Amino acid sequence: MLKDVQILRRLARSYAEAAAQERNTENRRLHRAVNDLQMIRPVVLIDEIPFHEINFDGSLTLQCEDPILRGAEDYLRKKLFQWKHFPADMILAPYYPVEKIIHSTGCGFTVQEDTLAKDSRNHIISHEYHDQLEEEDSIEQFHLPVVTYDEEATMAVFNRIGNAIGDLLPVRLVGRSCYVPIWDDIARLRGVTPLLIDLVERPEHTHRIVAKMAEYYESLNEQLERLGLFEIEPLHIHCTSALNSTLPGEYDGGPVKRSQIWGRGMAQIFASVSKDMHEEFDIAYMKKIMEPFGLVYYGCCEPLDKKIDILEQIPHLRKISITPWADINNAAEVIGNRYVIANKPNPASVSGRLDEDALRKEISRILSACKRNGCSFDMVLKDISSVGYDVQNLIRWEQIVMEMVRNY
Repeated sequence: MLKDVQILRRLARSYAEAAAQERNTENRRLHRAVNDLQMIRPVVLIDEIPFHEINFDGSLTLQCEDPILRGAEDYLRKKLFQWKHFPADMILAPYYPVEKIIHSTGCGFTVQEDTLAKDSRNHIISHEYHDQLEEEDSIEQFHLPVVTYDEEATMAVFNRIGNAIGDLLPVRLVGRSCYVPIWDDIARLRGVTPLLIDLVERPEHTHRIVAKMAEYYESLNEQLERLGLFEIEPLHIHCTSALNSTLPGEYDGGPVKRSQIWGRGMAQIFASVSKDMHEEFDIAYMKKIMEPFGLVYYGCCEPLDKKIDILEQIPHLRKISITPWADINNAAEVIGNRYVIANKPNPASVSGRLDEDALRKEISRILSACKRNGCSFDMVLKDISSVGYDVQNLIRWEQIVMEMVRNY
């Protein structure tokens, strides 16, 4: 235990020094300007990183034995590693976050699937989901969640870490961000093919399913708000920047209201679905779910460049995801400076030998389209399945892209 504490204290001291650097303050200013639609320059972030592929110097190797302190060690090592080698515009929070431990009784189903993994150390694997919602009466199995906050377990973690490093680095309880992946959940309960077929062949059956899932998320969010389990000061909303000058507004220290935070919706399984169908089966439900939130970020991997008009029905919409499969020229022209673009460069570029000329062309196309149309935007390299076990792919990607945005 003493050895674990010594290890963690060394890391905490290094992290605190890095978090105190002035560039964190400057990066906060850049992030906030983007989300305020008053961009100074584009913000660049890198997230969802396969750290198991890039431990070239051993600095990511965990040494603590205590499971709680080992979790804190993992967090600090990864943050310091990225800060040193490919930081882009990342911000180091001036504290160690202890997430509130939250339990839920769920929606009445558990995922049933077969999986196939090529790399046993990579959590990104192939899934084949079993269809549990084919029959009409199967929908009756849905139930609303009961959410509870395990304060005792949370405080055990908080106190263990606080006693170890709290004098070097503040330790802070943090809540949850809003995430409403209705169609990801339905896909896991149905499988992709049955889901897409039934959009056409059994629309009423599909509406019954999505209505139940929408009720589930409305109840979940209401309970998270009532129990004070939302996070008041998130740095990120699913990998993109969350800082802005609108939220949280005046905060009295009580339960965080939905009106003080970002909401997030998406329907990435609708990548091949028409605009009318996307509107009918997702946006119609998302409008009600997102209405209580202060700002809204919509989208994930689905191309949305030709669907901007239906997204505008979502209350408080501020940010829209534009993926590698969307036309950035079309998206930038339609969006202009009315919403923030969360641009996602292609993560395949770092999966093998980095083609630097191709990367410069890709980023140049993004920068040109957004500059031509006066867009505020961030660029987030995410969904990184692999970097080919070569950290230099990430290092060079960051160097090239940061050079280009600084000359923007």
